[in-house]
Amino acid sequence: MEVKIGVQYAPRELVLESAQTPAEIEQIVTDAFSSNDGTLSLTDEKGRRVIVPVGKVAYVEIAEASPRAVGFVAR
Repeated sequence: MEVKIGVQYAPRELVLESAQTPAEIEQIVTDAFSSNDGTLSLTDEKGRRVIVPVGKVAYVEIAEASPRAVGFVAR
């Protein structure tokens, strides 16, 4: 899964690839917004952890990972 996190006042969104299902990611995001901890924490496929303060999250987009083209494309 590809997860994009928009952060307030940041010019670019955070993008990470996760091995979790969309339902699992949605549950993590929902729990983060409802908890008193105040942070959203996700781990990507390589084990790197992304931690964002919930108060600065503008949006979270969950989508299938798009395959990347390899080589030259003739049009």
